[in-house]
Amino acid sequence: MSQLIYNLFLFLYSTGIRIAAIWNPKAKKWLTGRKDVFASIKPPQPGAKTVWMHCASLGEFEQGRPLLESLKKQDPSLHIVLSFFSPSGYEVMKDYKTADQVLYLPMDNIFAAKKFIDAVQPSLVLWVKYEYWYYYLQELKKRNIPVLLVSGIFRPSQPFFRWYGGIWKKMLENFDHFFVQNQSSKELLETIGITQNVTVSGDTRFDRVLEIAQQSLDSKIISGFCGDSIVLVAGSTWEDDEVILAAYGDETHHEQKMIIVPHELDKAHIDSVKKMFKRSVCYTEVENNPALLNGIHDYNTLIVDTIGMLSRLYNYGHINYIGGGFTNDGIHNILEAAVWGKPVIIGENYEKYFEATDLVDCGAAESIDDVVELKEVMDNWLNDKTAYAESAAAAKAYVYNGAGASKKIMDYIYVNRLLTS
Repeated sequence: MSQLIYNLFLFLYSTGIRIAAIWNPKAKKWLTGRKDVFASIKPPQPGAKTVWMHCASLGEFEQGRPLLESLKKQDPSLHIVLSFFSPSGYEVMKDYKTADQVLYLPMDNIFAAKKFIDAVQPSLVLWVKYEYWYYYLQELKKRNIPVLLVSGIFRPSQPFFRWYGGIWKKMLENFDHFFVQNQSSKELLETIGITQNVTVSGDTRFDRVLEIAQQSLDSKIISGFCGDSIVLVAGSTWEDDEVILAAYGDETHHEQKMIIVPHELDKAHIDSVKKMFKRSVCYTEVENNPALLNGIHDYNTLIVDTIGMLSRLYNYGHINYIGGGFTNDGIHNILEAAVWGKPVIIGENYEKYFEATDLVDCGAAESIDDVVELKEVMDNWLNDKTAYAESAAAAKAYVYNGAGASKKIMDYIYVNRLLTS
């Protein structure tokens, strides 16, 4: 019965995407990106081992990236295939140099799974965090191709642990080893009989953000805007975040500034954000008109309307704000901000992210509900140097102490000779 429901889900999802593609650009990219995927797959060089990493989207890729790059560094002859389910991952990383090929994963079915695996010829498969596709995993198991789950995280609400989760439990049976982020995930797997092949390795995102922290952002636009001012960097913001930040900005002094990096960068949304922040300028405006650089310090809000800068922008903040905490999905990557050793502010919806809970518990982060609480938190950190220093140190220590997940997985791969003939 659960397999019938799963097949119905696949049918309805595919149909929905085709309908949505008529007017939705993302759905259209999802569809057209898969059109010739089988014909585009390049076979590995004779004798080369292929590592196939699959990620749902960009966030999952950032978790798997340290491991993928470590494998390639260890053995440059490896043929790396990287697949994505969503356009937001594929479109950003389609030219990623470490991979020999970046692809969309064809929609799950028994025929696509066989054809894709025939073409890719993987020796090792790395599945990052979540997103489970039944027919792909079944086919890999049939062929005795080792499959590892990287940075897995499990919650009681997931179908694996519900009465209707039969097919989901079958998917888990196809993994050779689970590298999970925390002890509670390991304990949940034990409740459904998965006890022997689970390692609490931590989250590979810690390794990734530490790598990023070694690469400073050198931008005349950013440094010219900041000057000697107190700066709040707000990353991956949604409309609810922006409303609160705009209300706070109306009350701040001239010397206190904000850098806003919206989650959605389409023109309509950027125009809306510009209207909210009265003394604002967009990064691309200055980039395209260098004469604006001379007066950029007179603005109190810089809207960064380009991708690829956020993780390093947090270093410019005295305090950092992570968006998404007023959406159903919750906050974005808090570790990208914490690694720089700066206190962090988040919205109320963060509890399903253990690292956010940990950072709140250790005093490195504060959760707010509205602009009044935002002002209270900002005033406390900016007026109490001891409180600020303690929170900043706690943020940095938390990230540095969480490093090492990638090495644990690498050690497992080589000890078990998963890439050795």
